[in-house]
Amino acid sequence: MAVKRNMDPKKCPMPSQDPNVRNKNFDEVALGYTYEMAINEAKRCLNCPKKPCQSACPVQIDIPAFIACVANEDLEGAYKVLSASSALPAVCGRVCPQETQCEGKCVRGVKGEPVGIGRLERFVADWHREHSDESIVVPESNGHKVAVIGAGPSGLTAAGDLAKLGYKVTIYEALHLAGGVLVYGIPEFRLPKAIVQKEIDGLKQMGVDIECNMVIGKVLTIDELFEMGFEAVYVASGAGLPRFMGIPGESLKGVYSANEYLTRINLMKAYKKDSKTPIKHSHKVAVVGGGNVAMDAARSAKRLGAEEVYIVYRRGMEELPARKEEVEHAKEEGIIFKTLTNPVEVLGDENGMVCGMKCVEMELGEPDASGRRRPVVKEGSEFVLDVDTMIMSIGTSPNPLIRSTTPGLETNKHGCIITNGDDGLTSREGVYAGGDAVTGAATVILAMGAGKHAAKAIDEYIKSKNA
Repeated sequence: MAVKRNMDPKKCPMPSQDPNVRNKNFDEVALGYTYEMAINEAKRCLNCPKKPCQSACPVQIDIPAFIACVANEDLEGAYKVLSASSALPAVCGRVCPQETQCEGKCVRGVKGEPVGIGRLERFVADWHREHSDESIVVPESNGHKVAVIGAGPSGLTAAGDLAKLGYKVTIYEALHLAGGVLVYGIPEFRLPKAIVQKEIDGLKQMGVDIECNMVIGKVLTIDELFEMGFEAVYVASGAGLPRFMGIPGESLKGVYSANEYLTRINLMKAYKKDSKTPIKHSHKVAVVGGGNVAMDAARSAKRLGAEEVYIVYRRGMEELPARKEEVEHAKEEGIIFKTLTNPVEVLGDENGMVCGMKCVEMELGEPDASGRRRPVVKEGSEFVLDVDTMIMSIGTSPNPLIRSTTPGLETNKHGCIITNGDDGLTSREGVYAGGDAVTGAATVILAMGAGKHAAKAIDEYIKSKNA
């Protein structure tokens, strides 16, 4: 059916909580499109025949097709298009960096703003969750078993795709709750945990078993999984080992890794009054780093009652790696950005508590190997930042447990598992890997893309073995 195009150069704004209200609660910031907003925004799509937006999607969603369904008010049809490629559309619609992927290639973005693809994905997934009573069909078993290590976005995606093909899949999760970074890393105000749980429940209904509190490398090894009858193993254990700067004072009380800080808040619900998980309710907080995790930690600290929260980053505002939307939200909520600043020492009081952070000012020099201008210290610029808590958010690496207990599994100098390309095959026959365990800390959607590729490769491997 022909649809009258909406040629407005700007996308429909996303309704959200007032900044001075939301920075005191953990409710979701973005409130989502109304039905009318979604239909109107979908009509901005030109339905390009070459689909440049799809080419930039790591899981290859047929974006023009799902948006055309929305424009025609066929929301169930739109969900079917989404779910054919994505196991977690409600999640991706919220946390995917669309501006550098699908929306970054949108033709409407050349002379205006791109179509709000992520906002429409979220709307469709939420509509389906709230209105559909369609039961999940359990695929017919093909008689083969696959083990997945890690119940984060990559593991969940691989498990879902394999289950659809008839495999009996068991996911082994180290924590007491499935979801990986979706439940321990991303705050409730960006990704409500009930939405993650709903997606996980759908996998269980398809027949996927999830065993929590199973630390592979301790409770079981990969070799023992093969002895149990699994024909292939997919390692999607993430990159949860935090990095520190190695500066004096990092062992003082009041110094957190962003991983620990966010895990206490998100997974262990430390922000709730009845929580048994302790967390420091600080007055002045410095978060060192400039990525999405740093924004999450800073915005969480503000919600826990901190009067002043600083993002301390050694490059400038233009170089911040965090999503533009997250930076804007942080600014609106009162987060203070101290860019071109680098800590050199954490200061402590007589009780071993953080009482300040010695910093130096930086300036940008010549580009380094990554192409970004290298920050160099400005002479005579040392100063002390008055803080009582320091949160380190300078990256993570894979936990060494799996590589140290799996003979013949090759890793690089950063501890990431080496694979032979898109299919995720490692140096061990039948062992595949993907997501942050291979790339180091990256995005949810890239991890999901790796899970899809690995599931396809595992299916081909098992079929060839049994041909």
